[in-house]
Parts: sequence; structure tokens; C-alpha cells
Amino acid sequence: MADFAPFAFSTVAHIVAKPGAAARLGELIRQHFPAARRALLVTDAGFLRTGLVLAPVASLRGAGLECEIFSGVLADPPEQTILDAVAVARNVRSDLIIGLGGGSSMDVAKLIAVLANSQQALSSIYGIGNVSGPRLPLVQIPTTAGTGSEVTNIAIVTTGATTKMGIVAPQLYADLALLDAELTLGLPAAVTAATGIDAMVHAIEAYTSKHKKNPLSDLLARKALALLSANLLPACERGNDLAARQAMLFGAMLAGQAFANAPVAAVHALAYPIGGNFHVPHGLSNSLVLPHVLRFNAPLAASLYAELAEVVVPLASGTTEARAEALVVAMEQLAAAAGIERTLQQVGIKASDLDQLADDAMLQTRLLSNNPRSVSRADARAIYAAAL
Repeated sequence: MADFAPFAFSTVAHIVAKPGAAARLGELIRQHFPAARRALLVTDAGFLRTGLVLAPVASLRGAGLECEIFSGVLADPPEQTILDAVAVARNVRSDLIIGLGGGSSMDVAKLIAVLANSQQALSSIYGIGNVSGPRLPLVQIPTTAGTGSEVTNIAIVTTGATTKMGIVAPQLYADLALLDAELTLGLPAAVTAATGIDAMVHAIEAYTSKHKKNPLSDLLARKALALLSANLLPACERGNDLAARQAMLFGAMLAGQAFANAPVAAVHALAYPIGGNFHVPHGLSNSLVLPHVLRFNAPLAASLYAELAEVVVPLASGTTEARAEALVVAMEQLAAAAGIERTLQQVGIKASDLDQLADDAMLQTRLLSNNPRSVSRADARAIYAAAL
């Protein structure tokens, strides 16, 4: 019998993966939450303008639910956005929260669900395991194939001009996640590429996480990488390829399940200051530092990277180190083929900014502790310099 180390694994209870499912949202809500009466749909102004919110809202109202829309979500949501959204939920007495959008909208939805009927202050729940009590029913519907936030127990909030904090708690797992690729058909190639690489980073970092890596997260990470690497360029090149889009959504969700249980590490730790200081989208921030963090980690993680190379570049051969490098090169080539920025300079970062970035990265202790290789401030600065 296989000798497994003990592990724990948690995820969302119900997942529906079907193109067109969002237009049947009311029916699904009635099925899963028969007592619900007043839904709050959480999205951002840009997605609201696409008109793709109309069908799910009509479906909710058709099923006899009242539906209020909060469209004030900003990228990398600041604390005030959360507080404003919670005030709306309380004012209209919402009894069901629906996140419809990218990671930011879904993160805001999580926090509304835990805070709307709670006495806890937002400031008191930062960190791991600080949410107390129940939450409102929560449905998550991603419109990008990236964060996997629909199946994670994590929310990220911008707490200052450039600083971010994470909230990690079991209450942040949704009750229902809905994967409908029809909602992602209009996504521009650059956004598709950056969010897709973000999802691949989740899979790679979960597979190599120093803490909580387990056989189930490994299976999910490998399958996620297979789907994402095969479908990223087709989804970028043929934006209306529904099959590629649905495969990307499924891959991003699997990667989300993996890293919710085997947490991410230095790629994210170094990406956050890029986003916080220079307002670079999260997925692109990850992509910019990814190859350089992988090369830094290779002395301790080459065997795991070589295993992932079997998935992404199955023809790679040679030593463990050579196959690990083949994975890094494949990720660089994906970014190049997708046409997204490849260097920090291309997003406005200068050599004189690297010390500030390195200082900020060292504050990400929750993430750095998961990295297969210990990262010093000098290491962080060197990685940024390589990415410049």
C-alpha cells in the first residue's frame, strides 16, 4: 500500500461547468438555495458595460429573486471598496452574494459574505483563520481564466498606497462555483494571456510548495498545467474558440483548487510589489518574474520542475536540470508568443526602483515561507534585476 504523509484538502462543495450556465443562474440558485430572496451581484464597471450581466440578472428575477448590482469593484480592491459593498449588502438586506467577474470581484464577494451579517471589522480578519462565525450563501462566477478565486479560501485587499494583505479562512470557500466560458469570449488576447499565465503560476507553485504539497494538489496542478499550456495560445489567437475558453476556465479552477491547499510562494511574493507600486495587473506581474524565480529555485526544485516539464514540454530530454530549464524556456516562449510584456522596463520600472521592490517583497512572509528555496533581500533584488 502507498505510504502517504497525512494531509488535509478542502474545496467548494458544488461546481457547475457548462457554457451558457450563467443564463440559467436563477434556476441554479433556486435549486441550491431555496430560501434565498435578495441577491447582491458583485462586479466591476467594465464588465457591467459588456452587457453580459443582463442574462444572469434576468434569470434571477425570473426565478423570483430580487437582485441588486454592486459594480464598484476596482482592480486590487482597496479597503474602502469592501466597506462600501458591505454597506450596500446591509442596506438592501441581501441574503445571497454572487461574485461575477475577475479575481477582484470574487474576492470582494467573499468579504461581503463574511462581513455583511457580522460584527467583525475588516481590519480584524487579515491573516490566517481570523474570520469567525457563519457567512451569507456565496456563489462565484469567474469571467477570466486566471485567479481561480472561485474555488479558493483567500481574498487579497489593498491596505495602503502600495501594500496588500491576505485573508485566508475556510469561510471564504464558496458554496457554488459556475464555469461558463461564454462569459469569457470577449476577453482581449493580452488579458487572456496574462490571466492564463497567472493560473499556470498557481499550478507550478502549488506543485513545488514547501508546505502542504500533497498527492491531490499535485494531481490537480498537473492537469491544470496540461489544459492551460495546450489552450492558452488558441484562446489568445481565436478569442471566440469556446472549447479553448472552457478548457482555460477549467484549468484555472483546477489550479485554484491546488494552490488553495498547497499555497503559492516567491513568484507571488515578488509580483505583489510590482502590482502595488506600478499598478501592473496581477497576472502580468506574475509572468514578468516567473522565469527568474524558477531559475533561482532550480538548485532545490529541479526534480519537481522536470516532472512538470513532462506535462508542458513532453519531448524535453536530458538531465533533470536540463528538463527543468526546458520548463522555464517553455513559459518564456508562451509569454513571447502571446505578445505580452516580458521585462520590468516595459511596464515602466527602472533600475532605481529595484531596492523599493526588494524591500516590499520581503514583507510577504506568508508567501516566502512556502518557497522551495529561502529568499533573502539580496536574492529578491537580484531576481528583479534579472527581470529588468
